Amino acid sequence: MAPFGKDLHPGAAEFSDAAWLDVLTAVEGTYSDLVDYQERLERQNAELEGMRAFLGSILASVSDILIVVSRTGMVEETSASVATRAGRPRGALVGRTLTDLFAPTDQAALADALHRAATARASVTLEAGLMTPGGPTPVELNLSPRFDDRGRAAGVVLMGRPLGELRQAYAQLADSHADLKSAQAQLVRGEKLASLGRLLAGVAHELNNPISFVYANTHALDRYATKFETYFDRVQNGASREELVRLREELKLDREVRNLRDAVEGARDGAARVRDIVEDLRRLSSDGTGEMVSFDLVDCTRVAANWVIRGSKRQVALHFAGADRLMALGRPGHIQQVVMNLVQNAVDAMEDQADAAITITHLAEGDFAVLQVRDNGPGVPTTVATEIFDPFFTTKPVGRGTGLGLSISYKIAEEHHGALRLCETAPPGACFRLTLPKGTP
Repeated sequence: MAPFGKDLHPGAAEFSDAAWLDVLTAVEGTYSDLVDYQERLERQNAELEGMRAFLGSILASVSDILIVVSRTGMVEETSASVATRAGRPRGALVGRTLTDLFAPTDQAALADALHRAATARASVTLEAGLMTPGGPTPVELNLSPRFDDRGRAAGVVLMGRPLGELRQAYAQLADSHADLKSAQAQLVRGEKLASLGRLLAGVAHELNNPISFVYANTHALDRYATKFETYFDRVQNGASREELVRLREELKLDREVRNLRDAVEGARDGAARVRDIVEDLRRLSSDGTGEMVSFDLVDCTRVAANWVIRGSKRQVALHFAGADRLMALGRPGHIQQVVMNLVQNAVDAMEDQADAAITITHLAEGDFAVLQVRDNGPGVPTTVATEIFDPFFTTKPVGRGTGLGLSISYKIAEEHHGALRLCETAPPGACFRLTLPKGTP
């Protein structure tokens, strides 16, 4: 029999120590895993709390209507704005059927929209009355389906805004658009008046010549009338034939009869010239508003360009090339403004140039009527070529330009469904190209 306190089997003590060591190691590993799991769980809980707080702040700050609905049509969450409009706390809304929040007359349409958004997996828009303490408030709602991690339909999200606010916003947008169009029209008129102001000297000169011609011819007609009155007075008083022949020779009536017709023709030509000048001015000063019409681009260009050249203080040769007649679709008054700006810029660019010349070319390209204005001046530097159509950009000295001419012209071309740009190959000089839709003959 083994002595008391001794192992029954040799090596049992060594086996027991190793086993305990394994157990302790396993316990320590398990405890470490539990600590790691606890730390991860705490981090995830912190993240969830942060996400919950983040979502809560969003729901509290969203001014639009936001409602999250389950697959069964129950309210799961709402923004604070919904509770404010409904006059009830958010907690009283969660768990209720969505349709209960809206007017009875709209509940059937809303239920149908929920079904369509969930089954068709597409957004649905409708109008419905949200129940408030003051009665139903019409709102525009957009229903979008939401999905879980596996892509299955989990419910619907409703976003909306009261129609009164939307209509007010649309009205403000329409007013702003009208103000913008009015401001643009004012800019166009202002720039056009500035261009016309530069032409006053040329206008005075153009009118003075034919008026002086008419005035001189009226003096001649008055002189002829006096001679004829003298002769017919003698005839009326019974003068003899010999006396009348002598008087006719003294007054040189035979020559004056021939001169009389020349004076009448001269006065008529001068008056016609004044009429043409006034007509050109009337066409040039028209504001160009109204409907788009078919017009002769060549004639329109000649009127505008000739007036700029007439008003210029320096000698500039003006040449026309290409088509003699080219129909375009647009507002002639606005197109004349574009041509005047282009020609005036060319004249200003060649201020100190003795051989200044401008060539205006008209041609048809497909469905467009094309106008090119080319000068033999210094051209447009490549460093500013991308900026010349920007508002208020100008290379002229202070006080010599507003920087609006080309930007307004660019906008006018766009409104005519055309374009204004620099020619791709401009040297020598500058070349601008205006394209407009073709008009009907």
